[in-house]
Amino acid sequence: MLIVRELRKTYGAEAGAVAAVRGVSFVIEQGQSYTLLGPSGCGKTTTLRCIAGLERPQAGEILLDGRLVDSAARGVHVPPYERPIGMVFQSYAIWPHMSVFENVAYPLRVARRRLARGEIEARVMETLRLVKMQALAHRPAPQLSGGQQQRVALARALVSKPKLLLLDEPLSNLDAKLREEMRLELSALVRSLSIATLYVTHDQSEALAMSQRVAVMDRGAIVQEGSPEEIYAQPRHPFVAGFVGTANFFDGTIVAQPADGMVLVQVGGARLTCSLPAPARSHAPGFSVTLMVRPEQIEICPQAPADGANVFAATVEELTYLGAALDCRTSTACGPLSVRTQPARKLSPGAQVYVRIPPQACRILEAAAPGAAQ
Repeated sequence: MLIVRELRKTYGAEAGAVAAVRGVSFVIEQGQSYTLLGPSGCGKTTTLRCIAGLERPQAGEILLDGRLVDSAARGVHVPPYERPIGMVFQSYAIWPHMSVFENVAYPLRVARRRLARGEIEARVMETLRLVKMQALAHRPAPQLSGGQQQRVALARALVSKPKLLLLDEPLSNLDAKLREEMRLELSALVRSLSIATLYVTHDQSEALAMSQRVAVMDRGAIVQEGSPEEIYAQPRHPFVAGFVGTANFFDGTIVAQPADGMVLVQVGGARLTCSLPAPARSHAPGFSVTLMVRPEQIEICPQAPADGANVFAATVEELTYLGAALDCRTSTACGPLSVRTQPARKLSPGAQVYVRIPPQACRILEAAAPGAAQ
């Protein structure tokens, strides 16, 4: 288990101090896959490096498998080589002068607890079999493909049987098809080993596909933490809604609360019935709000649907073919609206259509009192 409490890391600069990590806290249970997701510069890699012992935080605590490994207040900083972790770097850091076998064996050869030669060989070959590289054990590292290098880096991280596996954007150097294949293999391997895993990435699809818990970071802090389903379908903050997937955003004002859990919001020249977030079931008329709806949750119709809830006339402005989907940009009384539909739909720019937004799909992200600054 990994416990991170109120972690803070600041770097000095000529223009002033830069707070890279600001009060980050989370827990990773044994066997759990956890991802820090966010854009470049949000603090996710700095957090990972603090956990690895490669950076020394100015405040906060890190406990690994019940042992305190970092605490500025108590003067504790356990060096990386004494932490039971395995790490895969973004660049893989494969030593070119070594074979596959020697790369994987290296952590065992330099460990404080010396292993017999036969035990090292058995451990290395066992780990290479896990990543399907046993047949290439004696191949020189420069003769490996990108995917093979990634497997070797993973084997080297696992050979010492760590309590925590750290993965710093390990798939970013692979092409799209190989990245998807390795993502599936890596997920299956981590689950089979039941090892706590911290994954760092800016790729939202990787985060959603590989994680049991996701923490979205921005400007050094965790904005929202939850399951992949919660992060995508129930974002609580505009940053999360915009960074994870694509979304339509509207600014509006609540005009009525006709039913439990629903409100009527004035947006431009139209009114939308929307669902309220579960923690906030009371928003009085006059509140300014930000609304979000995912493009794939909107229905586009050639004729006006019989159900009149959130149905608006629309004009098709632009079409973009995406292979598995068709991105349709429309103009409505609510403003510009992006709709994602099936590519088989017969649409053309200038077409007059109707759009329907299910009330449950239209979510309020944040609200302020009447007249308050947004």
